[in-house]
Amino acid sequence: MLATMMSTMLSGFALSIPVAVTLGLAGLLGLALFTSLPWMIFAQQLFVALDKFPLVAVPLFILAGNIMEAGGISRRFVEVAKALVGGTRGGLAAACVITCMIFAAVSGSGVATTFAVGATMIPALIRNGYPAPFAAALQASAAELGVIIPPSIPMILYAVSAEVSVGDLFIAGFGPGVLIAGALIVTVLIWARLRRGAMEDEVERLPLVAALRYAGPSLLMPVIILGGIYGGVFTPTEAAAVAVVYALLIGMVVHRELRLRDLYEVARKSVRSTSSIMLIISTAGVFSYLINRAGIPAMIGEWLVESMSSPAMFLLGINVALFLIGMFLETSASIIILTPILAPVAAHFGIDPVQFGIIMVVNLALGMITPPFGVNLFAACQVAGLTVHRIVPPLLMFVVVVFLCLMLITYIPAISLFLIR
Repeated sequence: MLATMMSTMLSGFALSIPVAVTLGLAGLLGLALFTSLPWMIFAQQLFVALDKFPLVAVPLFILAGNIMEAGGISRRFVEVAKALVGGTRGGLAAACVITCMIFAAVSGSGVATTFAVGATMIPALIRNGYPAPFAAALQASAAELGVIIPPSIPMILYAVSAEVSVGDLFIAGFGPGVLIAGALIVTVLIWARLRRGAMEDEVERLPLVAALRYAGPSLLMPVIILGGIYGGVFTPTEAAAVAVVYALLIGMVVHRELRLRDLYEVARKSVRSTSSIMLIISTAGVFSYLINRAGIPAMIGEWLVESMSSPAMFLLGINVALFLIGMFLETSASIIILTPILAPVAAHFGIDPVQFGIIMVVNLALGMITPPFGVNLFAACQVAGLTVHRIVPPLLMFVVVVFLCLMLITYIPAISLFLIR
């Protein structure tokens, strides 16, 4: 059964059939050819996969991110970042990373971060002498912080699949997020100092106090969301609803940049993004149900246990496999498909399930910036008006930096778990 379902899935990916349709076809074939179950099971499992309360946060965080972009909140984040580091050589590039960090603390989506921050930062970087391919590559790479720094949609999906605490995953994401952001900032500052050529980082910017005052209500948003989660005021799912309400309040009442007629386009974009993710989740649920019913995860787990001599070897092998998978499969789909298979094996090796979730999310986030299917890559190219092959050379530098951070996160669990402990 596994061979038939996997070959169907891989064939669908090779033919560029949408991920949700491919998973659904693989599930239908497995159900029809290898079980005697009634076909009604297919429809039932589609519903069961979505019938999880934490998943309510996914459309709400997507909606909040789109409201922030339309309501001028992301632009105010940029002004604060420019006020902090905009005057040093390479400071504008560092400001791009810092802005992505701030936006990530409320959006939960890498693509939303790419569009919202990139629309302002990529043109600013190009105007100030940075090569356009470098600007697009930096934005795509920094935007992956959107799924590493909490709240994070992939973390919610892992938590649902592995049955671990969403709150613990969110707390564990801070250390890796700060590590990767710091590494990217150091990289661009060194790159700027070594590069010969005109780069003018003395951009027009507000004094820090003025920038903080200008962005004050917007900056309260991550404080309210994350403070509410960790203070026990509301759950991560409820925090998503609070994010939507607060973003609407700031965009329409405080900044007055979000108008009623803008809400249709915001809602349309949110519905399209939510629909694609939820359809993947539902069809992947059928896929997972069938392979679990056949005992395939247990068999794979036994094989991995016999093949890998130690937890260190297991983690190295899994990281290589996830890196390759992330290049060809969308992050959310990868997590939903692979978590039921890999999480029990990681537990057998004594790896903390929260730690393993962070490893999966960070690794698969790399797939967002690697060809051929890097969604952040395509989004940044769209904003910059470039083709993908032009930004690959500068992108390699950032991929190496993030991968080195991934190795540290993998083999030093304290980076992820010190806040929990």
